[in-house]
Amino acid sequence: MHISDGILSLKWCAFWYAVCIPFWYLGIREIRKKSEKDPKYKPMLALMGAAVFIISVWHIPVPVTGSCSHPVGTPMAAIIVGPFATVVITSIALFFQAFLGHGGITTLGANTFSMGIMGTFTGYATYVLLRKAKAPLWLSAGSAGFVGDMVTYLTSSFELAVGLHANNVLHYWWLYFMGYGPTQIPLAIGEFIFTAAVVQYIAERSNVTWGVAYA
Repeated sequence: MHISDGILSLKWCAFWYAVCIPFWYLGIREIRKKSEKDPKYKPMLALMGAAVFIISVWHIPVPVTGSCSHPVGTPMAAIIVGPFATVVITSIALFFQAFLGHGGITTLGANTFSMGIMGTFTGYATYVLLRKAKAPLWLSAGSAGFVGDMVTYLTSSFELAVGLHANNVLHYWWLYFMGYGPTQIPLAIGEFIFTAAVVQYIAERSNVTWGVAYA
């Protein structure tokens, strides 16, 4: 993730921005609705935004891809404040990270799609499915963190492959993902642990009714 400016063509940058627009719209709407229902929602949203920023700014460079490997934090945020709201706070985090040398402005759409949309929704879906199957809360949340983390990098690899090697997408998709793998798999295991711990802690010590599907 954190694809830098100048790596993708402007055509692909514009495409990924366009894909993100409906998610940003729905995210803003979700934030407004939940903020009106519960005054405690906005402070938690801000906290999750800060968490996503801090978690995802810690990185390990990956020279093969021209990007970097790091935890994402978006599955955890999706469980707590909702998936569409997480897209919005992820974009804000990525915007400010671009000024710290992580990612870019032209590639904000691509980075939002991989981390804020794919990582968020696959992680959240994993959580919901496991909870419906009566899996323990910690296992459901941890699995969400692991899946969302790995899918983020599968998506980033795809964005690089389709944007740079349109004639041989599958080969380069696999090649880029293998570049991420040695650093990302241990980080995804770490994301399993901290997502499980944080969600379990919040469930046990708060009366949150607006984000975490504990039932």
